[in-house]
Amino acid sequence: MVKNSVLEKITNAIVRLDRQSTVQFCEEAVTSSPPEDVIDALSKGLSIIGAKFETREYFLSELMMAGVIMKDTQAIIRPQLTQRLTQVAGKVVIGTVAGDLHDIGKNIVIALLEGEGFTVIDLGVNVPAEQFVQTVRDEQPDILGLSALLRATVPEMGTVISTLKNAKLRDTVTIVVGGLPLNEEYSRQLGADYYAQDAWKGVEIIKQVVTQA
Repeated sequence: MVKNSVLEKITNAIVRLDRQSTVQFCEEAVTSSPPEDVIDALSKGLSIIGAKFETREYFLSELMMAGVIMKDTQAIIRPQLTQRLTQVAGKVVIGTVAGDLHDIGKNIVIALLEGEGFTVIDLGVNVPAEQFVQTVRDEQPDILGLSALLRATVPEMGTVISTLKNAKLRDTVTIVVGGLPLNEEYSRQLGADYYAQDAWKGVEIIKQVVTQA
């Protein structure tokens, strides 16, 4: 992270948790770069932050600050994405499961999906299983996205899926899960249809599922 392009400056700034500089560089970048490139620069920084969290160089307070910065940048990037929308590609309900207050990865996915023309219903964080189920019943989405950052909250994804089964709604929606503690095998054990290792992969999976439906 030593070069000086504005996109690299974005990555550097968010890793430093420099809110003002990150916003400033994003405002500069959207005038000359595609919004997807700006999101990619932010995502690279968030990957570094996630690695620092795993090695205990960063803690929950740093993750929360990164989330605040991401919300600031979304206000800049989202209008650039929505200007190009021509049709709705599908409907996605997404949220962070109960007990987990982290939404960085989820918010990146939302920004990317909206840029692809999806209708996205964001349930936020700390969402109980019953709320996911009720929203699936009411909104009849193509995709349900479940996010978690803390290892202790990942089993809650299984609770959501079991609750959907009990409500006889499991077969009505494709479930995509994502988060640092997950992997392909664990996602299958939880009962999910797909595992997304990062935001870009999640969007790719969702686009493929909706296209094949």
